[in-house]
Amino acid sequence: MPLVKVKPTSPGRRQLVKLVNPDLHKGGPYPLLVEKQSKKAGRNVNGHITMRHQGGGHKHHYRIVDFRRDKDGISAKVERLEYDPNRSANVALLCYADGERRYIIAPKGLAAGTQLLSGAEAPIKPGNSLPLRNIPVGTTVHCVEMQPGKGAQLARAAGTSV
Repeated sequence: MPLVKVKPTSPGRRQLVKLVNPDLHKGGPYPLLVEKQSKKAGRNVNGHITMRHQGGGHKHHYRIVDFRRDKDGISAKVERLEYDPNRSANVALLCYADGERRYIIAPKGLAAGTQLLSGAEAPIKPGNSLPLRNIPVGTTVHCVEMQPGKGAQLARAAGTSV
């Protein structure tokens, strides 16, 4: 990923260098996998301010991410990688062979056009989902379930692995 120096228009931006990922999709999210997300602005369920100086910011739409990966034996193609404002990791839009689309957390090394597979007989490669007993010792894994079928609970942030 290339580094881009920002013009020093203010003291806060004087030393700023940004990471730019040219592989990320430039357009908006897939509309059927997006939900409205309202801001909390530091308020609890009763509406009282419990954390001061919160609020504002850009509007976010929540991407519905598939943490279960329960479509075993059906191959999926990575359509595109997208930025997700709600988490530190990027998300990948998968298109399954039966036409269904789902978002997953994008692992390192995943690119558009890659074929992925879920299930016990899936090969060991980034993006595939399989039971821990079928993964060799020393392999880095992410999005780990604590109980089978409950969905990923461990190592879901960017750069994390178990």
